[in-house]
Amino acid sequence: MIGHRRTAVFLMALVALIGGLITGRDLWFNLAYLLGLLLIISFAWSWININSLHLSRVTRTRRTQVGRPVEERFEVRNTSILPKLWLEVRDFSTLPGHFSSRVLNNLGARGSYSWRTTTICKQRGRYQLGPLQLRTSDPFGLFPMTLDLEQTTHVVVYPMTFDIHRFALPIGVLSGGDALRRRTHHVTTNASGVRDYAPGDSFGRIHWPSTARRSRLIVKEFELDPLADIWIVPDMAVFSHVAAPPQQEKQRSDLPEWMVMEKFELAETTEEYTVTAAASLAQFFLRQDRAVGMLAYGQSNEVLQADRGERQLNRFLETLAVLRAEGKVPMSNVLQAELHLVPRGTTVICITPQTDQEWGTVAKQLHRRGLRIVTVLVNPASFGGMLSSEPLLSLLQANNLLAYQINAGDNMTEVFSSAKSSSSQFAFS
Repeated sequence: MIGHRRTAVFLMALVALIGGLITGRDLWFNLAYLLGLLLIISFAWSWININSLHLSRVTRTRRTQVGRPVEERFEVRNTSILPKLWLEVRDFSTLPGHFSSRVLNNLGARGSYSWRTTTICKQRGRYQLGPLQLRTSDPFGLFPMTLDLEQTTHVVVYPMTFDIHRFALPIGVLSGGDALRRRTHHVTTNASGVRDYAPGDSFGRIHWPSTARRSRLIVKEFELDPLADIWIVPDMAVFSHVAAPPQQEKQRSDLPEWMVMEKFELAETTEEYTVTAAASLAQFFLRQDRAVGMLAYGQSNEVLQADRGERQLNRFLETLAVLRAEGKVPMSNVLQAELHLVPRGTTVICITPQTDQEWGTVAKQLHRRGLRIVTVLVNPASFGGMLSSEPLLSLLQANNLLAYQINAGDNMTEVFSSAKSSSSQFAFS
């Protein structure tokens, strides 16, 4: 439409010029000059408009979590003396529900306009913020121009976590274990040797007999205790995961949108519940200064060696943020393939939506090999699946194996606070 308008003005100027040449009348020449001058001024106005803009974008944080907001602040400044009658700012971010595009009217000379966008994150993952596109035009709309700002950043949305107050674990049956030949910067009960002091080492690590003997500072090195390790195995095979049917859209309120407070709810899919349970358990044990590792075969094979601290929690959340239930390897095969990483006495927490009672046999075999197995069953029947995990839960309990069951809509804080067994072989951590 705009192109047709510009073409029409150009043809009118051409017709007026031809009419002036044929008739020699000043009216036609004046009309041709006027229309030609209109085209030149309109083009110059649009060019100055698009090249005299300064757009700034500030993202408050690049790391957030499901259920928490992402906040951005935008500011557009007009650096010329010409006003901008209209300006469109279009954002091509991939973050779901992030609407930061704007149409600005009457941006005055040397003026500025800013706005803030807050989006509640509903899906975990790694998303792109940007690019941006600016569109403006002259007062007559003859020469609309576009400026593409290709710079992009990324935001990582971690999975949602529940605060777990206690969690039952099988009581260990081994009196001790072999030290793992894996160095750690934490002080443990397993000293593996000594080395020269390095800047940043704690004075509590200094081995004074060796220091006195060698006349220089010598510190102790430690290894992880295998019996303190906890491995979390979320089942990310594509075979058993289901999603609840979409709910009907809620009736709209007569109140303005900014006055309506909606309660955030986790997406009702077994995949999201599995990932959320894994993240919540990792957060619980790492806050207790336990060494936690992870095995997960999704769209890629992810293995996180057991470690402690806030850095390990960040690794967990970073990995789980992008992990998808697209694996082709069943969880039992994953454990068989990576069993060499899990020494005897280690606690293995398996989180799975499967209902096949064959898992009960696999869990019993792993228990006989010296592993302490805990199973968290995400019941697919509560998500609209055809099969239920209740029979598998009963089978695990009959074999004195600790098991939990999570249904759609359950509060994981409450679910994990009590074990589904009365056996004295379990103790709360």
